[in-house]
Amino acid sequence: MQKTITPEPIDDFEGWLAAFMQKTVLIELAALLFCALLAYLLVTVIRSALQRDAESSIWFGRKGVDGVLFPMLLLSLSFFVREALSNYLPATLLRLAIPVLVALVAIRVGVKVLRAAFTEARWARALEQTISWLVWLILVLWVSGLLPVVLNELDMITWKVGATRLSLRNLLEGALTASVVLIVTLWMSAGIESRLLRSATGSELSLRKAISNAVRAALLFVGMMVALSAVGIDLTALSVLGGAIGEGVGFGLQKLAANYVSGFVILAERSMRIGDFIRFDGFEGVITEINARYTVVRALGGHESIVPNELLITSRVENLSLADTLVFQSTIVSVGYSSDVELVQSLLLKAARSQTRVLETPGPSVQLSKFGPEGLEFTVGYWIGDPQNGTSNIRSDVNLAILAEFRANKIEIPYPQIVVHQHA
Repeated sequence: MQKTITPEPIDDFEGWLAAFMQKTVLIELAALLFCALLAYLLVTVIRSALQRDAESSIWFGRKGVDGVLFPMLLLSLSFFVREALSNYLPATLLRLAIPVLVALVAIRVGVKVLRAAFTEARWARALEQTISWLVWLILVLWVSGLLPVVLNELDMITWKVGATRLSLRNLLEGALTASVVLIVTLWMSAGIESRLLRSATGSELSLRKAISNAVRAALLFVGMMVALSAVGIDLTALSVLGGAIGEGVGFGLQKLAANYVSGFVILAERSMRIGDFIRFDGFEGVITEINARYTVVRALGGHESIVPNELLITSRVENLSLADTLVFQSTIVSVGYSSDVELVQSLLLKAARSQTRVLETPGPSVQLSKFGPEGLEFTVGYWIGDPQNGTSNIRSDVNLAILAEFRANKIEIPYPQIVVHQHA
């Protein structure tokens, strides 16, 4: 039975320098490089087997080495190699590599989860940098041997809150525990949301979005309760706060509560879905996002309108995509009374059919709709199947085609005329 070599603790720079000058460090470096190569190969094989989307994956990242799985595997392999080599070598390099890899895993998990949970939040970047600095600071204190000294000093700073005596160390440890709980909660909610929204389209996308929002809210609530308990806050004291919030919702937050309820009603009933082309209050566009409080409608011109969900429930909304995508349009044209009616009808049909967006089935139609004061009024009706590409632009194209046909065939479009009779 071989005896395990226990390395002496190193508390100064000269001790670390002397330890790294030993020849056995090269063996440890080779073992560490082997662990890195093996971890990279395992990540590549697992990602290929699972066929994961590299750009949106917390585990794999974009290149495999920038995800969470690579440093976790490297940490595990390095730990086992250190335990195996400790029977023969002091394992100085591996003893330093373990806390560095632990710090790398902590930073990678925090950053990846925050980016997945808050993709557009400006403060997420600052929070990522704060996590990185704190983790590396703890690592330096750990490697240098100053961490126990700092913790003892923090334990000496105390104050009394009611019947409980708290120390700065307890408060920091509780905040760290709360942060870990919240990061794990966000990670779980991001994973559930990614799985629910994967390969979902149309009405399924809206329903799964509602389920995802509800699951995330529930997980965040549970995580917040656990985090507050970890910090040492008595949850029974929150009953007063809950009563105050209830009063606020009953009086001052009625509109906010109505928007949230309306959002879940829209998602549950699926009367409006992501991708639908709608028209309301003189504004038309495509629904790009349905949130709990508001809905984002993107117009064909590119600008977006943020609409409170209550307005979509209580107002008249035309959903041009709910039943099908077919939309009927019409335009009215006047010609002189002396015009050839059959020629005019054929020219109007030709102009409508010349547009590629006008459907052949059902095809366009022309009717003599009215004997106007200035001339004969014809109504040209046609169907389009892509209202998301615009409705006013196709009407303009049809009118331009009609004008070109009339000018080519010398069909007169009469001007408004007023006849004045003068009696002597």
